[in-house]
Amino acid sequence: MTITVNNIETAYDIIGSEGPFVLVLPGWSAKKELYRPVAESISSKYRVILLDLPGFTGGTPEPSEPWDVDNFVDFVIAFIGELGIDSLSIAGHSFGGRIIIKLMNRDDLPFKVEKLVLIDAAGIRHPVSGKAALKQKAFKVAKKFMSEKRLEEYKKTHGSADYRNASPLMRMTMVRAINEDLKDLIPGIKAETLLIWGTADTATPISDGEDMERMIEGSGLVRLAGAGHFSFLDQPVVFDKVMKSFFSI
Repeated sequence: MTITVNNIETAYDIIGSEGPFVLVLPGWSAKKELYRPVAESISSKYRVILLDLPGFTGGTPEPSEPWDVDNFVDFVIAFIGELGIDSLSIAGHSFGGRIIIKLMNRDDLPFKVEKLVLIDAAGIRHPVSGKAALKQKAFKVAKKFMSEKRLEEYKKTHGSADYRNASPLMRMTMVRAINEDLKDLIPGIKAETLLIWGTADTATPISDGEDMERMIEGSGLVRLAGAGHFSFLDQPVVFDKVMKSFFSI
């Protein structure tokens, strides 16, 4: 299905035919189809919305200019408004967690958020290691002498896989997003919150989940042993049971 949100033709699916709404926000550049197991775990009693965010690899095109996290929050608020939803729960994986953290710190949301699920969520920025810091300093000096073409080649070679695979506009968007530390906003989350984390996650380590559990009043952390950053795929049976319990199924 598609719907126009802020002049962007937006792709989404709804899994389940009745019950309250649950919106699933994807990780960076991930398609909505990847999160079908998340939806199917609770779709017997909920209508689960899977959304392709602008500029990710799904069916929603890029925005017209680079975005930061707040732009994605504005988009999600507008999307929920276009669907006419006044109450829902929200689950977010990785980058989706960034959106949730900022969303829950907005004043006067036009809808009520019942429950939250943060899955291997991003948002806490970690100090750069000594070796990485030296590389950054060297790059800042070297780029002054690089041509635009050479600079782009360097970024493609030395950036992360997500960065290399992104368009120039989405690279700028990615840099804006990951450079923002949201740690101070995490205590602003007041909804009932479940944290689900893979103990072997190297992208957003389990320590992030433990920090969030301490900072979000009344939250609970479920550790999925041996699972990585996509813990819901690595430990599907346990994940399914945890989700059903949290949503009283």
